[in-house]
Amino acid sequence: MEESRKRPSLPQVIGSVLAAMFGVQSRRNQERDFGSGRAAPYIVAGLVMTLLFVLVIWSVVQLVLGLAA
Repeated sequence: MEESRKRPSLPQVIGSVLAAMFGVQSRRNQERDFGSGRAAPYIVAGLVMTLLFVLVIWSVVQLVLGLAA
C-alpha cells in the first residue's frame, strides 16, 4: 500500500484535528490527511473535539460563576 494512501491512526487523526484547531498543521501532515481519501474520521474527530472544547469552557464559566456567588 502506498504511503499516501494508508489510513491514518487514531492518534494521527486526533493530532491533526488539534493542530488544525490551533492553526499549526504542518504541510507534511496536511498532505497525509488529504491523501488518505477519507474525510469521515476527521469530521467525527472535529465534532467530538469541538463538543469537548465547548463543555470545558462551559464548565470553567460555571465554576467561576459559582465561586463569585
